[in-house]
Amino acid sequence: MGQNKGETESPTHDSGVSVSSGDGLESGYASGSSSQEQVPEISFTKTHLRFLNQQLQKLEPEEILRWSLISLPSLYQTTAFGLTGLVTLDILSKLSPSSRSVDLIFLDTLHHFSETLSLVDRIKRRYPAVNLHIYKPDGVDSISQFTAKYSERLWETNDELYDWVAKVEPARRAYADLQVKAVLTGRRRSQGGKRGDLDVIEVDDAGIIKVNPLANWSFQQVQEYINTHNVPYNELLDRGYKSVGDWHSTQPIKEGEDERSGRWKGQTKTECGIHNKKSRYAQILQEQEAAAAAARKQSEEEEAAAAQLPSTLAEKLALEVASA
Repeated sequence: MGQNKGETESPTHDSGVSVSSGDGLESGYASGSSSQEQVPEISFTKTHLRFLNQQLQKLEPEEILRWSLISLPSLYQTTAFGLTGLVTLDILSKLSPSSRSVDLIFLDTLHHFSETLSLVDRIKRRYPAVNLHIYKPDGVDSISQFTAKYSERLWETNDELYDWVAKVEPARRAYADLQVKAVLTGRRRSQGGKRGDLDVIEVDDAGIIKVNPLANWSFQQVQEYINTHNVPYNELLDRGYKSVGDWHSTQPIKEGEDERSGRWKGQTKTECGIHNKKSRYAQILQEQEAAAAAARKQSEEEEAAAAQLPSTLAEKLALEVASA
């Protein structure tokens, strides 16, 4: 299992696209062998997305994963090695002999439980053929470096900034580095909160396609699969935890509570930012990038105008000499 540290283009449509067929003739239709470079990467209309969800929600996870492998290029699995992600990983490992493999992306926030990091090592041994890409907060490799750069207990003083530097920015960096177009997630409707009306397939603000292959499964179904197939899992699940994130924001839950009720206990928060709409920090970054682009354009226009000035003066002098 390898280890790396560490927007989708807007869909276009050109009715004039011509495509080279196998015999060298232009068929007139767009395909992977098109002689035209501007062919859409992955594009769904709302109607198409609605139709896909109506069909996919009738399928079992294995069938959804087969469809994903066939239909979605640059497909990765994002995982914190929760139970649902482990089921997905195990199913994929059984499909891989006849299908392409799917690399994993793990966001090491530097604040995971030691049990989670131990699980990562066990997963590497169990699935050695799977590539694992690990991304940490930008510019830091340890919790001491993180604290020195961002202060202590950032999750309490500014939880939105914490989510950005520990999770959202590393995810964006991973997607850019790896040219990710689609990801498999471990979200399920039975986890409660904002996930209660989860679709099987979604498209986020950046155009990344998110597939939730176990969206229809309950916690009991997931746990049964783990036990039946002897899949390694986080030891914390034997101590009352059901959803495991960072140590500072995860607690065991009581009987009858929602599966994710132990995350951010006592807060209205239910997601870390990766699966939310664009955060305030993402919006600020987008505004900064737009301002920088506008400044570059203005500078280029001024340079172009200045380049024209000498010839204009020369022409004027030439005219004055000629008229004299």
